[in-house]
Amino acid sequence: MPERLVNVDRDTPMLLPVDLRDWVRENDLVHFVINAVEVMNLTALSVNRRGTGDEQYPPRMMLALLIFCYASGIFGSRRIERATYRDLAVRYLTGDTHPDHDTICSFRRANAEMIKQAFVEVLKLAREMKLLRVGTVSVDGTQLKANASKHKSVRYDRAGELEQQLLKDIEELMQKAKRSDNEPVVEEQSLPKEIARREKLLEKMLEARRQLEERAQKKDGNYRGPGDGGTGGSGGESPKRTPEPSQQLNLTDPDSALMRKSKHDGYEQAYNAQAVVDADGSQLIVAVDVLQTPADSNQLAAAVHSVPAEVGEVQRVLADGGYLNADEFDELKKEKVEVYVAVTGEDPNKRKYDYRPPRERPRKKVTDARLVAMRDKVASAEGKRIYGRRAATVEPVFGIIKGALGFRQFLLRGIERVKLEWGLVCLAYDFKRLWRLSEG
Repeated sequence: MPERLVNVDRDTPMLLPVDLRDWVRENDLVHFVINAVEVMNLTALSVNRRGTGDEQYPPRMMLALLIFCYASGIFGSRRIERATYRDLAVRYLTGDTHPDHDTICSFRRANAEMIKQAFVEVLKLAREMKLLRVGTVSVDGTQLKANASKHKSVRYDRAGELEQQLLKDIEELMQKAKRSDNEPVVEEQSLPKEIARREKLLEKMLEARRQLEERAQKKDGNYRGPGDGGTGGSGGESPKRTPEPSQQLNLTDPDSALMRKSKHDGYEQAYNAQAVVDADGSQLIVAVDVLQTPADSNQLAAAVHSVPAEVGEVQRVLADGGYLNADEFDELKKEKVEVYVAVTGEDPNKRKYDYRPPRERPRKKVTDARLVAMRDKVASAEGKRIYGRRAATVEPVFGIIKGALGFRQFLLRGIERVKLEWGLVCLAYDFKRLWRLSEG
């Protein structure tokens, strides 16, 4: 008996117009995204209301496009543009229109406030659907690679050495160029290019040293910004002008920092992405932030305060030992927020939930009465039960973002753009999570 194969005919044209709704399932995420964005109260839409220039793509469609693509693991404006041709759900979302990558980039950059509004709106929608009840939250951070190479970093002392060497090279090349003007045979035309290249490198070295000095002044508490006449500080003291020789700056993304995730992973240029997650069942992200340092120790109160008032009041917060800060415990206690933080770097069940950077010296003995009280509180039977929810709520969220969505590295550069990108990723996660909860 001969084989029976399905006839694949690519040559016969379709005789009737195609309804894209027939090609997208009724319960597909794209329908949820479109409907949810349409009912949101978004007041920060960036639209050219003068009516000049080319026709604009509807802002809500563009926002839905970004959310759906990020939720589907499609990052980057060029990949999103390509998806408007190749992905049926995306093609349906855009109504068979195709915004180019430059339009997508410009929209994302111009509508940062609208994306923040949408983040709050989706949480309000979750409350209306009785799927979100903010009471207990888990706080954690994860290091995500920056769009920069660690090999493009320069130390403060090394930048000074390179600055002097470049000045010397430029002077020698200028002298060589002057001599060539008097010679009958014209030398190769590479001298101007070499001079320009070194001048550009010199500008980078000068800028790197300036930024490192500015950071040192800010850290020292004496920075007043440009134009303060070179004075600052209290009590007539001169501000600290020179950073530590080992301090360094990345020339590709100066806002990123060299971070070490673990003893075996080595160092990489990264950002510390923070998330506050609902621990009462929904696992929705209720607040986000991005830090430029690997340490979390001073971020617990800020994380609690970043939860929008519209979505509920935080009553209890769970965090790992990286957020250990007795002063912040007192601050949150005054605000009637119950705190559970592992003091020893190990949870009461002896499972290593929390991240601790490698240490060469043994840990100091805990003597602060507030930390001792926190350790005993978490070690109690009730404390074990409550604190055990931390690892089951916030850590899976990072796993989904990195594993299921595939977001492991920032594509944008600069702290403000990176915050926008992380907010968009977490917004997309919340949409997908809310869709799953509503389907279940």
